[in-house]
Amino acid sequence: MQIIPITDELALVRLAQTDAQAFGALYDQYVRRVYRYCYNRTNDKQDAEDLTAQIFMTALESLPRYRQDGHFAAWLFSIARHKVADFHRRAPHLPLDETLLPPVYTDLQEGVEKSQSRERLLQLLQTLAEDEQELIRLRYVAELSFADIARALRKNEDAVKKMLYRMIARLKSELEADHG
Repeated sequence: MQIIPITDELALVRLAQTDAQAFGALYDQYVRRVYRYCYNRTNDKQDAEDLTAQIFMTALESLPRYRQDGHFAAWLFSIARHKVADFHRRAPHLPLDETLLPPVYTDLQEGVEKSQSRERLLQLLQTLAEDEQELIRLRYVAELSFADIARALRKNEDAVKKMLYRMIARLKSELEADHG
């Protein structure tokens, strides 16, 4: 069989539905993002690796029944969300953590200020409702588009955008109030 690079994701998904080897390209495209999402939810390398493997195995097994043409990422992260939820039913829930935030800067004064801001932001993130934390994970950890997040959460895309922008504005306002 001759390997032909496929750039159109929908065509790749359709090919992978009948040829398991073509699934490798989809795996390569999404494995990093799925792993980051799982790691953020578990805060454990081994658990994240296990969950990532389970998610892709489920996706491969379910691919012949895939019908969401053009929304593979949303479908894949719906599987991820269910697998992580199953994991948390058996293990304690972990809040959002530092994996979302950039590293501390090297300049000492700037580093101290950034560190304090990071710490406060982490505190604020942990006070968010679980659905708000999940929205942040899907957008910034899994790097999903608003359209894919909306499909994964079964919500309207505009509603997802408004929810995220309002949440960010609220967090920013609370951080500014701390410094003002």
